[in-house]
Amino acid sequence: MKLSPHFTREEFEFSQTAIRLGIDNRIPPELMENAKRTAETMELVRAALGNRPIRVSSGYRSPALNSAIRGSKSSAHMQALACDFTCPTYGSVYQTAEVLASILDDYDQLIYEGTWIHIGLSIRHPRREILTATFPDGKIHYHIGLVN
Repeated sequence: MKLSPHFTREEFEFSQTAIRLGIDNRIPPELMENAKRTAETMELVRAALGNRPIRVSSGYRSPALNSAIRGSKSSAHMQALACDFTCPTYGSVYQTAEVLASILDDYDQLIYEGTWIHIGLSIRHPRREILTATFPDGKIHYHIGLVN
């Protein structure tokens, strides 16, 4: 099922961890509008990057999957309002994050995570927070802005 012209429900639900652990990671009906909104945001991302293909690494996460990967207890992924992705044909992940930070305006969080980018949306007023995540001691640390 297509959520938008270039993004499907299946790619937003796919998780090797969920498959391995037997976790149902289907987007519930009550979150489908959120998933469509996230996919439409990803269409804007795709357009900003010259309509190059986007590789989604994580879209929706059921609470069970989020717990299994030790995700944030308030993760927007659990509301189908976040996407982790790369655009390998655009440039480096950092260059991609730089462009998106300068062009996009309707997001809650844009996080450069080293090997992927996270975009989170909000239900209320977006914070437009730009962060860089680092993992120096195996734990996640956030820094304000883009840090290369």
